[in-house]
Amino acid sequence: MNGRVKPEKLDDIMNAIGNIWAVCKRELGSCFASPVAYVFIIIFLLLSGFFTFNVGGFFERNEASLTGFFLWHPWLYLFLVPAIGMRLWAEERRGGTLELLLTMPVTCWQAITGKFLAAWAVLGLALLLTFPMLLTVMYLGEPDPGMLLSGYLGSFLLAGAYLALASMTSAMTRNQVVSFILALSLCLFLILAGWPPVTDLLVKWARPELVSIIAGFSVIPHFDALQKGLLTLSSAVYFLSLIFFGLFVTAVILRSRRTR
Repeated sequence: MNGRVKPEKLDDIMNAIGNIWAVCKRELGSCFASPVAYVFIIIFLLLSGFFTFNVGGFFERNEASLTGFFLWHPWLYLFLVPAIGMRLWAEERRGGTLELLLTMPVTCWQAITGKFLAAWAVLGLALLLTFPMLLTVMYLGEPDPGMLLSGYLGSFLLAGAYLALASMTSAMTRNQVVSFILALSLCLFLILAGWPPVTDLLVKWARPELVSIIAGFSVIPHFDALQKGLLTLSSAVYFLSLIFFGLFVTAVILRSRRTR
C-alpha cells in the first residue's frame, strides 16, 4: 500500500467541492441581487458603532482593546443572524425551488454546506468591514494582536453557530417569520442558559446537576474566553459542535422531505 489518493476518490472530492462552490455562488448571487445583504451589513455596522462608542464608552474605558466592541455581538447577532438565515430554505420552499434544487446532481450535504458558507461569508464580510475600529485601537494604543485576532475569530464562530441554528429552523417551515422567531428563541436560550439570574431561578425548581448541564449550553463563557485571547480547544469544539448540530438537523429535515 502507498499513501497516494486513488484517482476516483480525488475526482469525487473535486466534484463535491465544485458542487458546493456552485451552490455557494448561486446563494451569494441571490443575496446580493436583493437588498437583504446590503441592509444587514449597513445595520450591523451602524449598530456596532453605536453600541461601541455611545453605549459601551469606548473612549471612557481608556484602554487599547475592543472589549466594548465584542461585548455586544451576542445580542446584535441575536436579531440579525436569524434575519439572514430565515430565508435559506424557507424561501426555497415558498418559491417551489427546493424540489428542483434537491433533484440537481448535488447531494443534500453539498447543498446545505454551499448555502451555509454563502450566508456565513456575508456575515464575515460585515465583520471584516468593521476594520476602522481595529485601526482606531491600533492608532490610539498598542493592543494585543493575539487578543484582537481571537476576538474576531470568536465573533465569526458565534455568527456561524447562530446561522446553523437559523438554517435548521428555516428548513422546518416555509414561513420566514416563523423561522425567524424559532431561531431567535434558540439563540436567546444559548445566551440566557448560563446567565446568573436564570441559573439562580432554575436552582429553585431543578436539581443542581440539571442546572449545571443547562448552563453548559451557554455561548457566553466560550465567547468571553475568545474575546479575552484565550483560544482554547473546548471553546472551538463548542462552536463547531453547534454548527455541525444545526447543519445535521437541517440535513435530516431536508432528506425526510426529499424521501416524501
